Amino acid sequence: MFFTCLLKHARPAAMPARPHASAWLLGWLLALSATAGQADTQPDKGVYPLPSDGNMVGQAYSVEATQEQTLLDISREHNVGYEEIRNANPEVSLWVPGEGTEVKIPARHILPPVPREGLVINLAELRLYYYPATREGETPRVETYPIGIGREGNDTPLGITKTTIKLEDPAWYPPDSIRREAAEQGKELPGVVPPGPENPLGEHAILLDIPGYLLHGTDKPDGIGMRVSHGCIRLYPEDIETLFSDIPSGTTVNIVDIPTKIGRSGDQLYAQSFRSLSEQEASLDDIIDSVDELDEFNQDHVSDIDYGLLRKVLESSNGQIKEITSGASKADSEGPTPQDRAGSDG
Repeated sequence: MFFTCLLKHARPAAMPARPHASAWLLGWLLALSATAGQADTQPDKGVYPLPSDGNMVGQAYSVEATQEQTLLDISREHNVGYEEIRNANPEVSLWVPGEGTEVKIPARHILPPVPREGLVINLAELRLYYYPATREGETPRVETYPIGIGREGNDTPLGITKTTIKLEDPAWYPPDSIRREAAEQGKELPGVVPPGPENPLGEHAILLDIPGYLLHGTDKPDGIGMRVSHGCIRLYPEDIETLFSDIPSGTTVNIVDIPTKIGRSGDQLYAQSFRSLSEQEASLDDIIDSVDELDEFNQDHVSDIDYGLLRKVLESSNGQIKEITSGASKADSEGPTPQDRAGSDG
């Protein structure tokens, strides 16, 4: 087994201090006044009610870049990763988008065709889905976050596992294999990297029941949405902090690699592909199975597929969601500006 991450001497998670009631109330009132009139257009980042019909959540939209922002700044602010923002905006400069430049935010998602429970990590799309347990009367929801995963040769393992221990402020003990790799590049890694701003595990780590693998933060958030790790699963610091607080130990983790997904919203069918056609020819049966599953789910509403449009999605494999319903417009189906979001589905 290739041990990707070793860590010790982390302090256990502590309950956050409860703010004084008057301070909490003041903060709540200030936040309420600042967001008045925006509740419909500014939902919690990455949190969506589960659809009662179909398998899609969220909605794509556009924002305007400011003079100071990079494309990576915008991607982090809007809960998307590097590949997602680049594929949605191939003509926009990564480092200097320019003030007033329109930036598309690919915030619509097709839920992976697996049981909606615990954590589902789809390596192909570099994205994590969390289905928290809900109490009676609560609306079932999904939380989704971009991730960084293992690069070629350090693949993140597939399969069903569970979370075990949660560690706050972990120390990192680089395995010998990583230290040798660094030495070959003329770098010297210490035997231990203590907690702090240069610790690659960040401030929070959630161990998996697979030796050497974990979910953790990062000291290099620009790498979220890339295949750059030694096999562990990285998240933006604010996202791993949220999961750290919400996920109980023993939560099921389903790590899958699903490169093509078929979605349905109302009478429209959509497709999303993350790999070149040549790499996924062996997965065409999976695509057909997904379509059949949707057809069985609700035969009265599923429309015919335009396989020509589906082929274009597979050939582009850029992660963009496109409508493939027969008779669909060839125009970009990704969707509206922020003004239209209040009436969007999901």
